[in-house]
Amino acid sequence: MLIKKEDLKKDFKDNLITLYAEDVSEASLEHKYFALSEVIKKYMFENWMKTNRNYSKNEVRQVYYFSIEFLLGRILESNLINLGIRDLCKEALSEMGINLDELCVIEKDAGLGNGGLGRLAACFLDSMASLSIPGHGNGIRYRYGFFDQKIMDGYQIEIPDNWLKDGYVWEIRRNEKAVRVRFNGNVRMVNSNGRLRAIHENYETVLAVPYDIPIVGYDGSTVNTLRLWSAEPMEREFDFSSFSSGDYTKAVEYKYSVEAISQVLYPDDSSIQNKSLRLKQEYFFASAGIQSILRTYKKKGKPIEELYRYVAIHINDTHPSLVIPELMRILVDEENLTWEKAWDITTKVVSYTNHTIMSEALEKWPVSLMMSLLPRIYTIIEEINRRFYLEVKDKFNNNWDKINKVSIIQNGNIMMANLCVVGSRFVNGVSELHTEILKKQVLSDLYEIYPRKFKSVTNGITHRRWLLKINPELVELINDAIGSSWIKKPNSLIELKKYIKDKDFCHEIADVKLKNKIKLAKYIKEKNNIELNPKSIFDIQAKRFHAYKRQLLNIMHIMYLYNKLKENPNTDIIPRTFIFSGKAAPGYKLAKEIIKLINCVADKVNNDNSVNDVLKVVFLENYNVSLAEMIIPCAEVSEQISTASKEASGTSNMKFMMNGAITIGTLDGANVEIKEAVGDDNIVIFGLKAYEVLNYYKNGGYSAMEIYNNDMRIHQILDQLVNGFWCVKESGFIDIHEHLLKYNDEFFVLKDFDEYVKAQEKISRLYQDKIKWNEMSINNIANSGRFSSDNSIKKYAENIWNV
Repeated sequence: MLIKKEDLKKDFKDNLITLYAEDVSEASLEHKYFALSEVIKKYMFENWMKTNRNYSKNEVRQVYYFSIEFLLGRILESNLINLGIRDLCKEALSEMGINLDELCVIEKDAGLGNGGLGRLAACFLDSMASLSIPGHGNGIRYRYGFFDQKIMDGYQIEIPDNWLKDGYVWEIRRNEKAVRVRFNGNVRMVNSNGRLRAIHENYETVLAVPYDIPIVGYDGSTVNTLRLWSAEPMEREFDFSSFSSGDYTKAVEYKYSVEAISQVLYPDDSSIQNKSLRLKQEYFFASAGIQSILRTYKKKGKPIEELYRYVAIHINDTHPSLVIPELMRILVDEENLTWEKAWDITTKVVSYTNHTIMSEALEKWPVSLMMSLLPRIYTIIEEINRRFYLEVKDKFNNNWDKINKVSIIQNGNIMMANLCVVGSRFVNGVSELHTEILKKQVLSDLYEIYPRKFKSVTNGITHRRWLLKINPELVELINDAIGSSWIKKPNSLIELKKYIKDKDFCHEIADVKLKNKIKLAKYIKEKNNIELNPKSIFDIQAKRFHAYKRQLLNIMHIMYLYNKLKENPNTDIIPRTFIFSGKAAPGYKLAKEIIKLINCVADKVNNDNSVNDVLKVVFLENYNVSLAEMIIPCAEVSEQISTASKEASGTSNMKFMMNGAITIGTLDGANVEIKEAVGDDNIVIFGLKAYEVLNYYKNGGYSAMEIYNNDMRIHQILDQLVNGFWCVKESGFIDIHEHLLKYNDEFFVLKDFDEYVKAQEKISRLYQDKIKWNEMSINNIANSGRFSSDNSIKKYAENIWNV
């Protein structure tokens, strides 16, 4: 679509008049943002319609990507980039006295995700559209999302993220496509023409209303759809008789209970009420999505038996796993297929990505809750399990231990990962290491039954956002050196290796990094009132807070450096700025205590004049996509220090390397493949290997107390946690102290501490050789194209979805 500058200016001015009865001189930045966004929507919508018509006309197989998170970030500028009109728009607005950058920051991040799972889903949608793959997202339209994080007195405080307060310009409400989702009630079986049929009665109905967001691919020709479901009450949302009799709470009880389903992401499920809400959420978007897909398919007039030829459904982790029994329910109960035929279709249509080996993240639901909340779905799961048992009991020679491990229903719980493996055509891990651990450890017995199901697809990131959008000066350097073909063909970044020894190019790379650091230092001064030295090493760990990601190891090293400087003020330390950012789940007490510790250390270090010329610590609150876009181009050291075997892949490691940061990390997740790509000399690896960690878990032999007693650095650091040294009462960090000693350091922080200190010393030595450091940085950028989500999606399309 050819867009002319004068037409863009006219459309923009017309929108200001139509929407707000204002001209350019009168309009606020907010009004200008909405007016511009409406212009861009107009340019996108024509191709959106064409894309959908093309898919329908050509009867292509379409992918439906189910994820409980889609962490989109701001999308105005991304849309401009993918339409190829960012520079045109910037110029047109400038001629009217408007700064495009000021409009872009008006947009609030869509509160649709928390961390890597949601950002991966968003990157995958971008790549599917950019590669012209017919792929759409399916999720929940959260009213308040995860939460906004505030740091008060060092503690994380959660407040609602009211991102929809002013509406969301990129969505379209589709009332006519609403569907009904049923909860509770009872199920009875009746004999109908020689077949047992299930009758679901006395249920509560929730209306699922879809909101569609266009996902435009690079060059703008393909526009796919992200469909998000809002839970809304049916007609009886207000009980007038209860209100009239004075029972005001009961009058609106149904309305509030329904709307709670799509209010927040990940309600704390420590109570049975919230556990029920979590399960409601998962069934809600699974059922709504499946109903919508089948309704669209049936309009083609094709036999339901041929569904697998036209539809591929992908489950992103176990949250959407109820897709499997829901599809079975509709095929058996509503389409009147035999169980065998319905199961054949389901297992040809569904595929599943596993994202974790952490037992607490492998979802399981109490049978009692499933029976009560989703009675028909439970009976279907029960039947899937019964038939699966008959399939495997002979294979395992009645070995009840192995049969129980693979069973979908175990000890009063429904094991959702097992359901996903049994009910999917393919199962994939998200890095080579992770896939091997799934096959040999976590899902080994299921792998023994279904070896051909298991595949590996390493995660990826969309380079169009995580390089092209966020680091324009670096992009200009790259384009001048190798051209712009890498934007469509990210593997072309490898051509930068020709410039690793080019001193001028190395100097220019370093100059861009310094400029980015200066911008971030200015932001931190305004936000945190901390003065940073932009020429210090910017060492950054920005990700979700979890004990296995080991922010604790990072802050313990900083505590060690502080102690070292206090003992010997003349210690030669290269100036360091350590930056943390990330959220802890509201109910995750240990992670929140680690955030408090980081802020206590920061407060003491940053106010100690004897050390703060060489040491600064910053915690940036409310980590989200927009903050990540500011942080990542500034990083020189990328902290990827999870306990080996625990991080399935990671994607922040890829974003940082793509922008020239050097990884310090364990051989975990995709770090293994990054090391293969860049070579041993361009990454700093330390710590236990995955097999060593798994051996400790299996056979024991690790004693945190022994390390504490024998390493005086660790002894001092741990004592300081509980003696009031870090600005809190003596018992202040007792949970961290007990996690490490009383509960034997589950994630081997103390075990890896010595090697981590040595790895950080190596970082300092390397940084002193600026030429070598810049060569390492270029090497990382050059090899980062391998980790583009375009490559990941091509593998999914060819090996899993068959599209």
